[in-house]
Amino acid sequence: MAESKSVVIAALIANGAIAVLKFLGFLLTGSAAMLSETYHSISDTGNQVFLLIGIRYSNKKASREHPFGYGKAQFFYSFLVSVLLFGIAGWESAKHGYDAIMHPHVPEQGAATLLGYTFPGVWVNYGVLIAAILFEGWALKKAYAGMKKDIEQHNWSGLAEAFKKTTNVTTLTAFTEDTIALAGAGIALIGIYLSRITGNPIYDAVSALLIGIMLMGFAVALAWENKRLLLGESLPESEEEQLRSVIEGWDGVVNIVDFRTVVFGPEDAILTADIAFEKGIATAEMDQKITDLEDALMEQNGSVSKVYIEPETRWRSRKETAG
Repeated sequence: MAESKSVVIAALIANGAIAVLKFLGFLLTGSAAMLSETYHSISDTGNQVFLLIGIRYSNKKASREHPFGYGKAQFFYSFLVSVLLFGIAGWESAKHGYDAIMHPHVPEQGAATLLGYTFPGVWVNYGVLIAAILFEGWALKKAYAGMKKDIEQHNWSGLAEAFKKTTNVTTLTAFTEDTIALAGAGIALIGIYLSRITGNPIYDAVSALLIGIMLMGFAVALAWENKRLLLGESLPESEEEQLRSVIEGWDGVVNIVDFRTVVFGPEDAILTADIAFEKGIATAEMDQKITDLEDALMEQNGSVSKVYIEPETRWRSRKETAG
């Protein structure tokens, strides 16, 4: 949790500073790409605030109204981030880029003065975007470290599998935002430079449109990944298989009648199982077997925080249980 928070704070600092500088560059040149990037950074800054709220809210202790805690708060706020990323940064950027394509105008070639030295205003854009690339690269490095830790912990094949399976949505959201922020700054820099040397504003306008489309695409993907967790997704099948193996190999277990897991927060899952034990086991011995099995299951998978085992006399095949 502390690592996720540090990733978000790093992105918040970077995006807040960059948003101010990008807006300054837009005021000096009227560049469509710079305005799109300003929308982008403002949205990202607000998004980091929402993620921090989600982290803080999810740390609340369980209550009568929420007996399994508030872990899903992070899923909700991450979903909200994806909506804002689409609505504010993506849509506004794409709309402004489209308008600039349909009604082209050459960006202003104003001048800026710093410490008594006057230089073309477009240099501000170059400097801001290069600084943005450096800042976002720093934030992305921290977010990638968090993702890499999850990948190694769960033995996933790479980022693609982590994107589909991770429950650490705060780090996932920060990583996604930092990736598209880095790409967006690069696209804007290329578009502004091409418009500057050719005198054709279409490059700047197309850059703004591409940034908007890219933001909306990533926002939809991020929202989809958060949806699966908000709806109560189970642990990945590979992790469930490992947990099933522990139960099936436990002394006295005859069959698994029912087995379910559900994720309630980042690294917080609940496991319930109805298990058929051998006949003739005394009550006290049964209680001890169940307690030991629950401890073994939580030790097997650190994400499992609660286990509920119910002894059963019924018997059904695994195929029937799945059905």
